[in-house]
Amino acid sequence: MTSFLTHRTRVHDDSLPLHRRHSALRTCLTVFAPYGLRATYHHLTLSAAIPRQLEADPDALVWAVEELHEARVLWLARAEEYAAQRRAEKRAGRRAVPDPRPWWLRSWWESPNRAWFEDPFRHPSLRLPEYVRRQNAILDGAEPPGCPACGDDGLPVLSSTGHGWVELCRGCAWVLAPCPCGQRHRFVPETPFNWNEIWQRAHMSDDGTPNSHWPAG
Repeated sequence: MTSFLTHRTRVHDDSLPLHRRHSALRTCLTVFAPYGLRATYHHLTLSAAIPRQLEADPDALVWAVEELHEARVLWLARAEEYAAQRRAEKRAGRRAVPDPRPWWLRSWWESPNRAWFEDPFRHPSLRLPEYVRRQNAILDGAEPPGCPACGDDGLPVLSSTGHGWVELCRGCAWVLAPCPCGQRHRFVPETPFNWNEIWQRAHMSDDGTPNSHWPAG
């Protein structure tokens, strides 16, 4: 099993080539990625200002993995509490899984955050620890204002499914109200993309700011 902490250490290791430290960050994302791997990576490129050329700011990789680590610590603590709760419930004869399932156990194709997997640019702008705290609070019964994912309190955006409408958060495309048919529908990305471009940070400039010329045309 891949060790998050082992690869976090490699991201910090400035004796390693930058491409290996960058790959270690990606491996950390295969273990924990609250917005999905591609969307979480895209988020970190923005929040940690990872430049297109890593040599321009190697420390950005450290800032990125530390934000991810902080969020993972919060998640692990809550996940351990949930596991202990479920063990107690099973001993008491309550074996049915609560509905809705905890946020980290949801299948992406059934989740209201499905858009982040199909359009990795539509994730919340919240730092990852803030998102995890928000989701943990909701799991514990809190009802924070605005979008459950990002807190945006603006009017929802209507998206047509061809036979009905889905209400989406204008900030992160979280499904606020599903299609009346009850089925999940594919989310069409607003910006054409491919994973290699995201991984190579074509959307970033060498100064760590978003590339205003991307996507070309």
